[in-house]
Amino acid sequence: MAKMEVKTSLLDNMIGVGDMVLLEPLNEETFINNLKKRFDHNEIYTYIGSVVISVNPYRSLPIYSPEKVEDYRNRNFYELSPHIFALSDEAYRSLRDQDKDQCILITGESGAGKTEASKLVMSYVAAVCGKGAEVNQVKEQLLQSNPVLEAFGNAKTVRNDNSSRFGKYMDIEFDFKGDPLGGVISNYLLEKSRVVKQPRGERNFHVFYQLLSGASEELLNKLKLERDFSRYNYLSLDSAKVNGVDDAANFRTVRNAMQIVGFMDHEAESVLEVVAAVLKLGNIEFKPESRVNGLDESKIKDKNELKEICELTGIDQSVLERAFSFRTVEAKQEKVSTTLNVAQAYYARDALAKNLYSRLFSWLVNRINESIKAQTKVRKKVMGVLDIYGFEIFEDNSFEQFIINYCNEKLQQIFIELTLKEEQEEYIREDIEWTHIDYFNNAIICDLIENNTNGILAMLDEECLRPGTVTDETFLEKLNQVCATHQHFESRMSKCSRFLNDTSLPHSCFRIQHYAGKVLYQVEGFVDKNNDLLYRDLSQAMWKAGHTLIKSLFPEGNPAKINLKRPPTAGSQFKASVATLMKNLQTKNPNYIRCIKPNDKKAAHIFNEALVCHQIRYLGLLENVRVRRAGYAFRQAYEPCLERYKMLCKQTWPHWKGPARAGVEVLFNELEIPVEEYSFGRSKIFIRNPRTLFKLEDLRKQRLEDLATLIQKIYRGWKCRTHFLLMRKSQIVIAAWYRRYAQQKRYQQIKSSALVIQSYIRGWKARKILRELKHQKRCEEAATTIAAYWHGTQVRREYRKFFRANAGKKIYEFTIQRIMQKYFLEMKNKMPSLSPIDKNWPSRPYLFLDSTHKELKRIFHLWRCKKYRDQFTDQQKLIYEEKLEASELFKDKKALYPSSVGQPFQGAYLEINKNPKYKKLQDAIEEKIIIAEVVNKINRANGKSTSRIFLLTNNNLLLADQKSGQIKSEVPLVDVTKVSMSSQNDGFFAIHLKEGSEAASKGDFLFSSDHLIEMATKLYRTTLSQTKQKLNIEISDEFLVQFRQDKVCVKFIQGNQKNGSVPTCKRKNNRLLEVAVP
Repeated sequence: MAKMEVKTSLLDNMIGVGDMVLLEPLNEETFINNLKKRFDHNEIYTYIGSVVISVNPYRSLPIYSPEKVEDYRNRNFYELSPHIFALSDEAYRSLRDQDKDQCILITGESGAGKTEASKLVMSYVAAVCGKGAEVNQVKEQLLQSNPVLEAFGNAKTVRNDNSSRFGKYMDIEFDFKGDPLGGVISNYLLEKSRVVKQPRGERNFHVFYQLLSGASEELLNKLKLERDFSRYNYLSLDSAKVNGVDDAANFRTVRNAMQIVGFMDHEAESVLEVVAAVLKLGNIEFKPESRVNGLDESKIKDKNELKEICELTGIDQSVLERAFSFRTVEAKQEKVSTTLNVAQAYYARDALAKNLYSRLFSWLVNRINESIKAQTKVRKKVMGVLDIYGFEIFEDNSFEQFIINYCNEKLQQIFIELTLKEEQEEYIREDIEWTHIDYFNNAIICDLIENNTNGILAMLDEECLRPGTVTDETFLEKLNQVCATHQHFESRMSKCSRFLNDTSLPHSCFRIQHYAGKVLYQVEGFVDKNNDLLYRDLSQAMWKAGHTLIKSLFPEGNPAKINLKRPPTAGSQFKASVATLMKNLQTKNPNYIRCIKPNDKKAAHIFNEALVCHQIRYLGLLENVRVRRAGYAFRQAYEPCLERYKMLCKQTWPHWKGPARAGVEVLFNELEIPVEEYSFGRSKIFIRNPRTLFKLEDLRKQRLEDLATLIQKIYRGWKCRTHFLLMRKSQIVIAAWYRRYAQQKRYQQIKSSALVIQSYIRGWKARKILRELKHQKRCEEAATTIAAYWHGTQVRREYRKFFRANAGKKIYEFTIQRIMQKYFLEMKNKMPSLSPIDKNWPSRPYLFLDSTHKELKRIFHLWRCKKYRDQFTDQQKLIYEEKLEASELFKDKKALYPSSVGQPFQGAYLEINKNPKYKKLQDAIEEKIIIAEVVNKINRANGKSTSRIFLLTNNNLLLADQKSGQIKSEVPLVDVTKVSMSSQNDGFFAIHLKEGSEAASKGDFLFSSDHLIEMATKLYRTTLSQTKQKLNIEISDEFLVQFRQDKVCVKFIQGNQKNGSVPTCKRKNNRLLEVAVP
């Protein structure tokens, strides 16, 4: 469609006929030609009323973009060209707005595009429903369930590279707003025979090839697999690789999809282990072996494969080996064990592989259902999507085709019933007389197959359960006896058969005339496939597996729950499933998508008319059209009908002001359409024959051409008049602008002339004034020059007298000034460094500058000292102040002082804050600690020393035990009167206390410390700061100390020490204490 083209109806710009109901004439040839014409123009969708026909294009078309989704969103079904989105939108809006449960039935043969159609429906619904994190998660899980089911249920066939080998029905559940809540999937008749055997040119299920291609080496080793397809008997090699299919990438997609759907890691691993076990089962081979009693039995050729299977599944090897060689039959209280020959062993192996895989597939469906099911229990609206195999007619048709065609018969039956019911309800709703419609009712064919007493399925079950020899021939014989007279059953087994001489009907076959055509069924394999037997020994062996998943797949193998009742047959199970499906579909409003395959080559742009004709027949599409147009072929609401055709009548054009129905009546009367060709409903006009509609379209087309001509005429007149008025207006504007230009040019000439005259006059005046000013200036300059010369003469005359009197003094001052300038300039270049200890200074150049030279040296030294001090931090200043204080107190007085100059004053030598041993001591002291040092306290009685912690705070002096940290003494600084020490190189000092104070009760203190200078200095500065009085520092080799009531003389003497250079203290008598200093 062109970009500017707007399409408001199905009938606009129609290629062929968009709705087959309007096809005229209606026959098989015109039907196919219409489909081909639309297919050639990339119109792959066509309607039959509300049914959508989809022709597989075998290529990507740009008709599924987000823009297309928006185009069809909330639009009338017939408003735009046919599209699967239109049907999806109609179903979704009916569900959301009218609270009607919907179902979408997608049918067609393999390769017709059923799976893609179901994906498109789900993707459209996901795109138009609500948004939000939780809603998006539900949508993602519903969409991601497809890759998982396709991997395990789809396979490459000669007709389709991604053929669904099972039927799928998904119920998508919505809340009242139309947002998805979850879903439920049902599967029907998985083609499990494909697991063990595939026709030529076809593959096994995708998952086997994806696992071997995409799994890592580590995973393959864990599953005991090899990447080579040829290693496995269950995989066909002639079509193992498919062009355009990347099995490795698809494997990663499946693993990711399983994670999104909600599979745990161990569950995914268990599934792959079961797949690997199925693959390896096909490699088990048997050899015959004769027993003593003459019976044949089978033995496994190579037990290595069996061993690996048992390791994967956790089954005892001997148990599984016996299950492949023996069969136990139980009847009431008896058990009979028989050996299996080679053929029976192979049958048992294949039966186990098929059952293991089919049960795994059913488990997968149930597991997906657990993840995607709705979590809330509110009332839900449901949209069902049925993707199921279409009618199948092959060269060799067997039990599977029989079951599939039976399902399609039931779907055709419900389609006819629901279509007629829908037609009848609309006629009644619109108050249109309902006339009976003759059509082929295929209920008779359904009854032939499903009748409980003499139906084909019932007789097949009866034959399977009958004792004695049961073969496919006995089953066909029974069919011929019961169904020989049925008009839709054909066989030549019996001598009285009507088809005894029909050579197109082999003896081992029977033929059923389905609604879509006759199908010939090979009776071979019907009994075995219906029985679908798995020996009880194998079920019990699987139940004994250590593998949790495999054990859960075979509950009947539990000896405690053994059931001797024969399991239901495959036919009866499928019949029950179809009955449930039909019951479910009848509760919903149906929507149909009929898929058609245009060619067998899977190629684009090829339309095989014979193949399409075959599909049209067995899909019953012509029958659908006839049913649809049996009454009225076309119907439309009054408003859009009047809007589309109102230009055909003068009374309704351009606007009709009355009711829409009245306008349509006036319109049809004006056009003289026969009354038998249409009927008026409550809200719609019903047209019986498509020719009437096409006549209306032709009239509308002609009228549109007339209207287009009229519009062109009016437009051309308007355009010419508009052009004339524009030219006239332009002429007026041009004339106005020219007159303006001419006047502006004349004005500019006059203005230019006036400016020239003015400039000449101004120039003459300016030159005249300039001459006058120059004359005046020369007069003033002459007077000034004369005055200046006169004043100069007078000044020189007076200066000569003054110079003679003061010349010597002036010359002296000038000379001195020049010498000083030279001196300062030289000093500038000879200045010493800024280091305060640098004693260099330039020599004095002149004697008379001696005092100035010394003063400059002093000032410079003070200045550089200040510069040096300005670099100090507050902490450094405090340290230097203490050092300066120590110098004033002890320099040249105490021999110990020089060694202390280079030692920094730290104060807190004990890290009380960091040592947990002193925590109690730290808690007892609230003031700032200035000194924390271990000293030796001299015993007053014997002169021996004891270690004590010496603490100095702002207000007190404290002594504490070094080990326990307990405070022994506390002396306020106001009670300290003097500190005495010797002039020797020792660390002894005495602290004198105020007499009568509480701290002086035991007398003065005598200590020995390695940091005497620092302690005395800090004690001096702290006492001065707190008491505003200088502490007396006495330095003498003899001094008195107060010990309790006695005064004792402390005397320092030179002597040889026994213990090296450490001073010793000794009490001589009650009045003397000697300290020996080295």
